[in-house]
Amino acid sequence: MSLIKQLWLTVILILLLAFVGSLAVSVTSTQDYVEQEVQIKNADNANALALSMTQMEKDDVSIELLLSAQFDTGHYRLIELRSPQGDIMQRREAEPLDDGVPSWFVDLVRLDVSPGQAVVQDGWSQYGTLTLASQHDYAYRSLWQSTLKMTAWFALVGAISLLLAWWIVRTIRRPLLEVVSQARSISARRFTTSSEPRTLELREVVQAMNTLSGAVHTMLSEETGKLDQLRRRLQEDATTGASNRTTLLEHLQRNLESDSQRASGVLIMVRVDDLPEVNERLGRQATDAALRALVSHLAQLANELGGGEVGRLNGSDFLVVVHGSQDIEHVSESLKHQLTLLRDTVGAPLRLPAALSEYTHGDTPSQRLAALDGALADAEGRGDMALVVASGEARLPLYTTHEAWRSALIQSMDAGVALARFPVVNAHQEVVHYEAPSRLELAGEWRSAGLFMPWVARLQLEDKLDLAVAERALAIIETDKLPLGINLSGRAVSDMAFIKALRQRLEHAPEAARKLWIELPESTALHDLASFRLLCRELQHTGVRIGLEHVGSEFTRLADLHDLGLAFLKFDASLVSGVDQAFDQQTILRGMATLAHSLGILAIAEGVKRPEEAETLFDLGLDAVTGPGVKAP
Repeated sequence: MSLIKQLWLTVILILLLAFVGSLAVSVTSTQDYVEQEVQIKNADNANALALSMTQMEKDDVSIELLLSAQFDTGHYRLIELRSPQGDIMQRREAEPLDDGVPSWFVDLVRLDVSPGQAVVQDGWSQYGTLTLASQHDYAYRSLWQSTLKMTAWFALVGAISLLLAWWIVRTIRRPLLEVVSQARSISARRFTTSSEPRTLELREVVQAMNTLSGAVHTMLSEETGKLDQLRRRLQEDATTGASNRTTLLEHLQRNLESDSQRASGVLIMVRVDDLPEVNERLGRQATDAALRALVSHLAQLANELGGGEVGRLNGSDFLVVVHGSQDIEHVSESLKHQLTLLRDTVGAPLRLPAALSEYTHGDTPSQRLAALDGALADAEGRGDMALVVASGEARLPLYTTHEAWRSALIQSMDAGVALARFPVVNAHQEVVHYEAPSRLELAGEWRSAGLFMPWVARLQLEDKLDLAVAERALAIIETDKLPLGINLSGRAVSDMAFIKALRQRLEHAPEAARKLWIELPESTALHDLASFRLLCRELQHTGVRIGLEHVGSEFTRLADLHDLGLAFLKFDASLVSGVDQAFDQQTILRGMATLAHSLGILAIAEGVKRPEEAETLFDLGLDAVTGPGVKAP
């Protein structure tokens, strides 16, 4: 069958499905509504009439007159009064209405409405039982008329849709350009798919390339799914899905040592007080569901505050690591809101004391956890859902106001940034490139990014810093001929003006651009995939290499990136730490490296601390390593 016929059949099928589905929903909804309303009317009228009969004299003439009057004025199908023994005392019944509705339609939408019943009293004894049924034949006429109107409307819409589809089909006339574009994409390891053209020869070529792209995507999806299951068993709590204690503390340690915005932030510890008693009161399944709901609300809190990690320290304690400089009062209010929503969702009283503490570059996890433990003990003594802010060590800030920070940062950027150098080394002890985190001169000293990046983010100066870093990296490459890798911030990546400015600078230095490596955090790229795609499309022709760092928790979405032509992936240190002694981690990294290589992407390991780890990683097939234990040859 030709593509045109398939398109026509698809359009017609969609229109038919839309019509049938909409008609069924409309009729069913109206039917349910009418049944409900008539049911209520029957019950209300029966009760009202029974009350009137209870309060009057019980002679037959008065009863008959009241029933006749009610029957004649209320559009009823049946009014019947029976004695306590079941004998008919009074009965009024109307003939069915002839409203022109086909009998097959009536049978199809038959209304199932029970008559209303009420008891008529005579003093302290029961006089009889009243049964009342409203006349609902009018509803069939309304349903039939609305069905006819909807059919006419869809006939008009269908005619317009078919005319539009005919016009669209006639405009599809660019098969050759699509084939050429797809061939170039595959040669650049971007496995895109294209619609099949009418021309037989081109159609066969496109079919073959689409099959290849589909096979790559399927293979990536299946394999990444298996690897992610193994990673979850290794790094996550089985009950709640939160990070386990070891993984979370390693994550916090890396934040405190990093040269990024994550080097400072807020720690939140929440305790489910008297968890054994809660488990006994609610049952194991309900308690597990409540804990999962708690993790979900804490994860939502972290996302609202700009990103973070949620982990389970022990049976009843949960820790949230919120990235970046935060207003502690705002965090407290957001936490209270989420915990209140949690209790409303769970539907059971939970005692949820919490403690908060700011962390910054140079702290240690043990210091911060000890402060949180003390504050949490204080919160437990204050009652349900008490929040206590743990006081940290007094630190003398470089600048005391926002304006002072802004002025100092802008002045330092204008004066020129410096770039540190940390080698990325392959198995032959050759430098693949140097990671080059930024340094700014503040208060007379060169400061690492972990100190000033939170303020750069708070003051929304990321695009200015990223451009300054890119210009400095290009200048160093032109002078020293060394390949350098720089980081871009998430906010700058979503700024089209920044992307255009960066592209212009790269186009003015084509030789240096080919030695520039640009990396973004995995979470930043995947949470704003549209902006990341735009960045790749705008910069790849300049020869710059684009990749992701901290790859791990969302590796399953690698299949979504198979058409971007990424140059490298840097696997997160949580998967690398102690890999020489952990078989599960070896399995995960070997599979991730294999999948990366299938797309022509370099696989690089972060956070390597010991030579044994590096040796194991190279045996697993990774292309390069970087970290505190890696030295330049």
